[in-house]
Amino acid sequence: MNGKQQGKTVVITGACRGIGAGIAARFARDGARLVMVSNADRVFATADQLRQQYGSEILALQADVTDEAAVQQLYQQAAERFGQIDVSIQNAGVITIDRFDTLPKSDFERILAVNTTGVWLCCREAAKYMVTQRSGSLINTSSGQGRQGFIYTPHYAASKMGVIGITQSLALELAPWNITVNAFCPGIIESEMWDYNDRVWGAILSSEKKTYGTGELMAEWVNNIPLKRAGQPEDVAGLVAFLASEDARYITGQTINVDGGLIFS
Repeated sequence: MNGKQQGKTVVITGACRGIGAGIAARFARDGARLVMVSNADRVFATADQLRQQYGSEILALQADVTDEAAVQQLYQQAAERFGQIDVSIQNAGVITIDRFDTLPKSDFERILAVNTTGVWLCCREAAKYMVTQRSGSLINTSSGQGRQGFIYTPHYAASKMGVIGITQSLALELAPWNITVNAFCPGIIESEMWDYNDRVWGAILSSEKKTYGTGELMAEWVNNIPLKRAGQPEDVAGLVAFLASEDARYITGQTINVDGGLIFS
């Protein structure tokens, strides 16, 4: 452990895999005390791995970020266990992909509930503790689609654009208590979610254009990235660790792309 986050309590939702697990690993390496949250029981195994690797203090919790009472309870448990909440990273997110004329209303509502309302609920509950402390950092996961919508995912784009709005609004409201609020927009990051994206987007596009085999659509998109590679969870984790550090204490209300130069806005 290098101690850069030593003594801090960091809550991470969506922490069992992909970007969330990468962020948790970075903060564990940097000496933080972690509260790892997921709606999947896989979070307990991920937490055990990090304990063994870094000797970290970790509270692993299974919770649904769309459940107001569950969100309130998870922050209460975090505060009771570690005495404070210094950083809260709202990373839980889901996606579905469908044509506009077959996209179910239930999918639209579910995506917004997790990706947008879940972010707001976690920010709200974390901020209650941070206001008392008069310090803290809220960091929200948006997406490249928070900047620019894409085909077959209007609900996902709406949810991630909403995260940017929440971030900017809360940055203004919470500034008097020395609480920073920022967001980041990952591009193509190697993860299970992007395996799903490659498979489902590829299947829909195959019925309209050329046929895509496994990995071919993602490879085509990666070729459009200036850095010519997909991102890794640790690429995202580096930015998040910076935003949570003292070096970023004068940065708030910002949304930063982590996409290899794919989007310039």
